Amino acid sequence: MAFSSGSGAGAPMADINVTPLVDVMLVLLIIFMVTAPVMSYPIDVNLPQRTTTPPPPTPPKEPVRLRVDASGQIFWNDTPQPITALQSMMEVEVQRDPSNQPMLEIDVSSDADYGILAKVLAKAKNANMEKIGFVQNE
Repeated sequence: MAFSSGSGAGAPMADINVTPLVDVMLVLLIIFMVTAPVMSYPIDVNLPQRTTTPPPPTPPKEPVRLRVDASGQIFWNDTPQPITALQSMMEVEVQRDPSNQPMLEIDVSSDADYGILAKVLAKAKNANMEKIGFVQNE
């Protein structure tokens, strides 16, 4: 009477038989193991090749200093410039050497309007400037 779980001999069995469930799961596992390599496909990747001579280091360019004062005036390397001319000036700097761009150092007065800074950053993004830093004055 190892399999009886009821009080009498004719009582229904209260335990669930999990053997068919385990059999189905093992069959599905085998099917997925067999079909998984068939579903994968190779991807061609061009990896860089190892070289024994590294490229010569390029010296960093002189940074471009951009200052915004409290009145909203913008200075490009200590020369006052209108905000409308900034993007073309930034594009010229990027086009000189796109792989070795100069750092754009932005110095903003603590009393300056945040909208001016947002416009300057938008123009730098539109000109594809990659190196932008902020100058912190104490």
